[in-house]
Amino acid sequence: MAEKTNDFTQWYLQTVQQAELMAYSPVRGSIIFRPDGYELWEHIQEEFNTYLKSQDIRNAYFPMLIPQSFFMKEADHVEGFAPEIPWVTEVGGEKLEEPLGLRPTSETMIGNAFSDWIHSYRDLPYQINQWANVFRWEKKTLPFLRTSEFLWQEGHTAHADEEDARKRTISVLDEYAHLCEDFLAIPVYKGQKTPSERFAGAVDTYSVEAMMQDGKAVQAGTSHYMGTNFAEAFDITYLNKENEHVFTHTTSWGASTRLIGSLIMTHGDQNGLIFPPTVAPTQVILMPVGPWRKNPAVMEKLDEIFSTFKSKGYRVRLDDSDNTPGYKFNEWELKGACIRIECGPRDIENGHVMVKIRDVEGKEKVPFGSLDEYIETQLKAMTPRLLEKARARNKENEHFDIDSLDDLKAHIKNCQNENRPTGFVLIGWDGTEETEAKIKEETGFTTRNIPFEAPMEKTTDIISGKPAKHTVWIARAY
Repeated sequence: MAEKTNDFTQWYLQTVQQAELMAYSPVRGSIIFRPDGYELWEHIQEEFNTYLKSQDIRNAYFPMLIPQSFFMKEADHVEGFAPEIPWVTEVGGEKLEEPLGLRPTSETMIGNAFSDWIHSYRDLPYQINQWANVFRWEKKTLPFLRTSEFLWQEGHTAHADEEDARKRTISVLDEYAHLCEDFLAIPVYKGQKTPSERFAGAVDTYSVEAMMQDGKAVQAGTSHYMGTNFAEAFDITYLNKENEHVFTHTTSWGASTRLIGSLIMTHGDQNGLIFPPTVAPTQVILMPVGPWRKNPAVMEKLDEIFSTFKSKGYRVRLDDSDNTPGYKFNEWELKGACIRIECGPRDIENGHVMVKIRDVEGKEKVPFGSLDEYIETQLKAMTPRLLEKARARNKENEHFDIDSLDDLKAHIKNCQNENRPTGFVLIGWDGTEETEAKIKEETGFTTRNIPFEAPMEKTTDIISGKPAKHTVWIARAY
């Protein structure tokens, strides 16, 4: 496997394939989710659905084919997505009367439905979510992080007024932060996108940004306040208490399977995947070692442990294959099993098993009588431990003393020479697109977001030297 510190992208590509999370599809830029890879997404779905149910937001499903005329109704929206939309133009050799786009997102289709379903203030707020696939014909692709077809959830809501809509927008953003940090152990930076980076057609876009081990950013989730833009385009009106027809205020928000890529890039090591138990396909792997086939007591004990753990709801597997112990150790480390339990004839005699925690050095002897409590404790401790480790690494790669373009270029050069991440850089921004464009053109860095809680205030624009209107995180991104 490629050295993670020397070629992080190659390490990632090799890891996701060797660990059997995905395979390449014959269609350019598309991937096949193998069972372990898809199970990661299932656990993310389960967690986020808990939030949706707590908020009385129900799941629905909309067609993936969207009429071209729908896209034309909101000018900024169609301009933002037009280059990435694949089109269906004929069926059975006959041209369609109207081209149909494969959905890049569903604001238009859902806006059209909302206009039929919403009539009175009593119908509001109207809140739905869908789990779906979307298509964006990416020029550069990377499994899970950027593919031509990917999976996501997209929520869409309509509200009586701006205050209620903005409240939902931020509530979802907070939930994305919770999902990333407390469930996936990925620390994130919450904030508002700059105008040039906001969602096409939105009034305001907010994001949670994650830093990978190589210092690059991944946009882990976004939440958008749409104002009345889509309501006006699709005539989403309601009769208010004053008996007037007025436009609703809408929101949309989404997180995708790029969370899986973020999970791998945040926690993995040279041996392969490391998953928090909250999401790991295999939480506990049981393994007979030594001359176990000559001693039936070994498998009897492991079968007993397996049954106990299964009854507790653990995702447990037993590897009784003929592969050597060394091969099996490496295989299950590569696949990200959280805890490995080894048991052989000598362990049976001594009344204990050997336990290896995936993210902790060394093994520990655990008596049979203490095993249940020990495993429960370790599974609870692992996710917070991974989060704190990632937070500490992020802190090492946050930079606050870069105040000019020359400083930024010197920082990049030093990082290249020393083979270390460029990380996240906090800068002052004068609020102009010219500054953003100059930063990207000269360094490849892009604005990530304007943090809600900046670690410090930057008073001077990094390019123009003018007074800064905002303090902004910038980074190179996937």
